[in-house]
Amino acid sequence: ILEHADIINLSFVNQPQNVSEILEMIRTSPLERDIGLILKIETRSGFDNLPEIILEAMKIYPIGVMIARGDLAVELGWEKIGRVQEEILSVCKAAHITSIWATQVLENLAKKGIPSRAEITDTMMAHRADCIMLNKGSYILKAIKLLDKILKNLKTNSTALKPIEE
Repeated sequence: ILEHADIINLSFVNQPQNVSEILEMIRTSPLERDIGLILKIETRSGFDNLPEIILEAMKIYPIGVMIARGDLAVELGWEKIGRVQEEILSVCKAAHITSIWATQVLENLAKKGIPSRAEITDTMMAHRADCIMLNKGSYILKAIKLLDKILKNLKTNSTALKPIEE
């Protein structure tokens, strides 16, 4: 797999040892190029151990963290998911690690052709991540176009995102 892959997506990363095992496989392979690593954080232990996990993963480049918000909400509680995703984004930003906002972004639009109001707000919040993941559906092109419009609109019209002028 390593000779054909550009990136490895490691699910259920719970502790640094999960990363160590993958790094050892990469190191002992005849691979003569860099390969990326995405760490999917979807459990309480993955969240609790995130700084140590990232430090272990930083032994290769590039790396990123996928915030599996659905699984994390089930694991940590629905009332905590907002704070948890913010903390993961903050850790990634501080570590200069790519962050991926995943789980049900514009899901109704992609599958049914019309977004919910909550999906629009969620998409606006997702702009703080480096990457936004959409899932497939019959209306995926429509979802991509709307995502593009929302993000471009935030970039050009939001005073909160503009530098303070003196």
